[in-house]
Amino acid sequence: MNKISTFLLSIFALGGITGIFIFAKKSFEDDQKYNELRDSTYSVYALPIPDSVTFAGEKVPLENFDVREALDKELHKITYWQSESLLYFKRANRYFPTIEKILKEKGMPDDFKYLAVAESGLTNVISPAKATGFWQFLKSTGKSYGLEINNEVDERYHLEKSTIAACKFLKKINKKYKNWAMTAAAYNMGQSNLDKQIKKQKNDNYYDLLLNAETSRYVFRIIAFKLIMSNPEHFGFKFRHKDLYPQIPVYKIELDTAVTDFAIFAQNIGINYKMLKTFNPWLRENFLTNKNKKTYYLKIPKENSRNKKYFK
Repeated sequence: MNKISTFLLSIFALGGITGIFIFAKKSFEDDQKYNELRDSTYSVYALPIPDSVTFAGEKVPLENFDVREALDKELHKITYWQSESLLYFKRANRYFPTIEKILKEKGMPDDFKYLAVAESGLTNVISPAKATGFWQFLKSTGKSYGLEINNEVDERYHLEKSTIAACKFLKKINKKYKNWAMTAAAYNMGQSNLDKQIKKQKNDNYYDLLLNAETSRYVFRIIAFKLIMSNPEHFGFKFRHKDLYPQIPVYKIELDTAVTDFAIFAQNIGINYKMLKTFNPWLRENFLTNKNKKTYYLKIPKENSRNKKYFK
């Protein structure tokens, strides 16, 4: 009996070893085929750096290795984070026309639309420091440039008004530094902090200053967005116009009274609460006391504009 058991165990063990060998061989062959397929279809390319680049009409000194490598870093980071970058293209189709129009009206370089991309990715985000909106205004700064900010209304979420405020702020900074790269740097790190570094390093050229990690990347990140978003196919991005987020047609209504319930208000004008807040994110509550009888203008999507068929 013991001899039979030993014999059977030996057979099972041998079969097990053979099975493992066959499985391992098959797995190896599958991996080999996969690797061959991967190697024949997948490539990651180093990106070419332009010979010359400008930011807001000012020359970027790419002849300096540190400047060139800083831009190279941002180009690669943005290009190869494809999912996020594609969303920037999609959102830009919806929001850039509004931003571009205001920049032009206020006499600001068009390149500053890419600052909004660098700041927020064209979304109404809130930073750990509580900077808010497309242009990432702190509460105190937003108020000082004319934005209404309280528990019920926060115009840092208002695209047009916050863009106008950003233009005012940037133009004021530029009057001091008389250079757009330094203006962008001051927007990011604050004028007092930048002034300390200018005094310490005895230099007022952004490309020659040693700044904190975020601000050292900041202008290069804006320039990289400019290069990639103005020539996406050059960086390997392919999409159709219909893949981009459309501009939703709206009309405006005046509001100069209190509103006790915006859900009921929305129903009365033929939309829902979600759409009302989507197009007017600066309304922070579901009510508005409006004690001063201030006149506000609400964006309301036109009839059927929520439906995909509307855009065909």
